[in-house]
Amino acid sequence: MLRLDGLRITLGDFSLAADMEIPHPGITAIIGPSGGGKSTLLAAIGGFLTPDTGHVFWNGSNITTLPPGDRPMTTLFQDNNLFPHLTIAQNVGLGISPALRLSVTDRDLIASVIDRVGLTGLADRKPAQLSGGQQSRVALARALARNKPVVLLDEPFSALGPGLRNEMLDLVAETLGGTVLMVTHDPADALRIAQNAVLISGGTARPPTDTKTLISDPPPELRDYLGKTP
Repeated sequence: MLRLDGLRITLGDFSLAADMEIPHPGITAIIGPSGGGKSTLLAAIGGFLTPDTGHVFWNGSNITTLPPGDRPMTTLFQDNNLFPHLTIAQNVGLGISPALRLSVTDRDLIASVIDRVGLTGLADRKPAQLSGGQQSRVALARALARNKPVVLLDEPFSALGPGLRNEMLDLVAETLGGTVLMVTHDPADALRIAQNAVLISGGTARPPTDTKTLISDPPPELRDYLGKTP
């Protein structure tokens, strides 16, 4: 289980506090007003930001000081982080070996996850030869190849149209096991696949609660963000 113990992150005049346990397994959405600290929280969990105080625990082990690559998690970013000069298979292979030293077993795994995300026959193409939706599938395939128990989604599908975004959300729900944390600015995304949601507002990340309950009966700060009347 992922636990945030007295976590506090300060960036200039901005401060964010978090103290919670994230359900495992399952998908948890991180929602709240723009600029509230959703991506900041994810970056601290992933090891890309160092908290001022507090700790990040995974299954009882303190991972607060571990670099991103040594944590039991993988992150999908908004830009997908694909290398334009590498093929799709090679981009996926980076999730297994950054030096692309791949065994026969590794190559079989790469082919398998490429098929799994619906990109059969495209392994030798470069990212520029793919649509935006297909590029998102490559990033998801790389996460599958890494096979980490925690996956952090920092709005990787935000540039896609509603139809493609829904396809990718459904694919996440179908293919990713373990713990998934998903930053989103759209409550519909959270309602679509997330069993639980963390609301961030006023400098605090609140413990996870049932997504449907939170959205249907939101607290005042979320109601203002959603534009709902009392």
